[in-house]
Amino acid sequence: MAAPKKGRGASAQSKPGRSLVLILIAIVAMTGGMFLSGHTTPRLGIDLAGGTSITLKAKADQGSAINKANMDTAVDIMNRRVNGLGVSEAEVQTQGDDHIIVNIPKGTNSKEAQQQVGTTAKLYFRPVLASEPSGGATPKPSPSTSSGASGSPSPAASSSGDQKATSPSGAPSPNATATSQGRAVSDALKADATPSPTGSPSAKSSGAPASPSPTPSADADTAKLQAQYAALDCTKPAERAKVGQAGKPSEPTVACGEINKVWYKYVLGPAAVDGTEVKNAKAVFDTQGASGWQVQMNFTSSGAKKFADITGELAKNQQPQNEFGIVLDGDVVSSPYVQQAITGGQAEISGRFTQEEAQSLANMLSYGALPLSFQEETVTTVTAALGGEQLKAGLLAGAIGLVLVVIYLVAYYRGLSLVAMASLLVSAILTYVIMSLLGPGIGFALNLPAVCGAIVAIGITADSFIVYFERIRDEIREGRTLRPAVERAWPRARRTILVSDFVSFLAAAVLFIVTVGKVQGFAFTLGLTTVLDVVVVFFFTKPLMTLLARRRFFADGHKWSGLDPQSLGAKPPLRRTRRPSGPTTGPVDPKGA
Repeated sequence: MAAPKKGRGASAQSKPGRSLVLILIAIVAMTGGMFLSGHTTPRLGIDLAGGTSITLKAKADQGSAINKANMDTAVDIMNRRVNGLGVSEAEVQTQGDDHIIVNIPKGTNSKEAQQQVGTTAKLYFRPVLASEPSGGATPKPSPSTSSGASGSPSPAASSSGDQKATSPSGAPSPNATATSQGRAVSDALKADATPSPTGSPSAKSSGAPASPSPTPSADADTAKLQAQYAALDCTKPAERAKVGQAGKPSEPTVACGEINKVWYKYVLGPAAVDGTEVKNAKAVFDTQGASGWQVQMNFTSSGAKKFADITGELAKNQQPQNEFGIVLDGDVVSSPYVQQAITGGQAEISGRFTQEEAQSLANMLSYGALPLSFQEETVTTVTAALGGEQLKAGLLAGAIGLVLVVIYLVAYYRGLSLVAMASLLVSAILTYVIMSLLGPGIGFALNLPAVCGAIVAIGITADSFIVYFERIRDEIREGRTLRPAVERAWPRARRTILVSDFVSFLAAAVLFIVTVGKVQGFAFTLGLTTVLDVVVVFFFTKPLMTLLARRRFFADGHKWSGLDPQSLGAKPPLRRTRRPSGPTTGPVDPKGA
């Protein structure tokens, strides 16, 4: 038998401890990260934790197509709606090309969520009558020349091609407080119902006729709205959800909006422009000026006239604030201010926008309503008790499968079963830690099919060990001792293991791509454990076998080691033969040979 080749392979064989230390460091590091993050258990899916799962199928509207951009926009809008209900850890994600799955944990009004997630939202432009920080927060004064929807309370709006509207340098934001504008809420509402001196309708009533004078009914409505505004605390999710569902487009209303991480409460006039009258909006970067990222809007012909009316009235009469609120699903997503009428059907919203903020606002303006219609396919309600029973049943099935595998390994491989069980333990630890980290990382939730995938993975992982062990035993049957048998068996077993795991991973990947719903959990877990199987076999099982081959219990072929040459029916030991050092000369007598 030829001597082992020296070089990189021999070096790796002589230092298997390096691989074992490497995988140990990885386990310790990931486990430490798991405890530091506070997520010490995998996130449970809706079928295990309990709650409501809603499956929606997209339908193309006139002028819109079912594509990734529209589906992603719909997911963003639905996510805003579910969060507006005060729901924590809800999941809204696309499944396949035309499905959206909304998973809402237990403790939520499922009927309310069901009504909101798939309905077509409305986007409105409403005049701001009064506003102030909610919950005792104090806004920071911001120069109006660099204000933005997310960067500060009031972005500037201007007509395309015109200079941006500005206010006196260093002045506080126009929506700082209701009293700073010199007008109480009640005065603002009364002024909103009064015709302007020129006889033209006020900006707030451009979509509805103005009342000639306040009436007792109007006074009562004003007092009621004033009381709602005074009591409103927008820092509380429950109150934000309540005001977000109230208010008719033709009537004044109260609303909330988060700007620069500060919650503001608003009194808004009747809707002046409907979101459907925005033809398109896009985020652009001002390369010629200092505006940076800005949002450009184009209105339809009817929307252009209404927008010119509202901006003209706000700029002319300053009543009481020269800003309008862009309201989506009852939330004020931006409140630009103006100082001149914006005509021509084109407008800009500029300020201290980042690219992401500008793009987000442009998407809201373009797709304030859902870009697609959705048909509700299924609504599944799972109780926490049922989910717990399913989880227990799944874990019990996994435990039974694991015990059966261990019994088989011990009965057939004896001492080698310790290597297999240690490898299974390492694989289980890695799987658990990674699943716990993937919950907060990518939103992975462990559902019942995912548990099934982990159970199936036990057999796949054990199969890799069996392939390697059988290759080692084949080498011993041919008369080799354990140390060379371990090294000679590895290249052959490695190819078989890689091919087998590649097929399993390919099946998992295809299943993950083409399936819809919870089956993806099975595919994801199967793919993850298949990759971990390769890692464990290469960095743990093989180095461990190299170390054990140096121990007398295994090297001498003890009958309980699982490598007894006699019980395996081994041939006589192979002996190295020495060939003549030089060529022979002259004739050779066949009989003498």
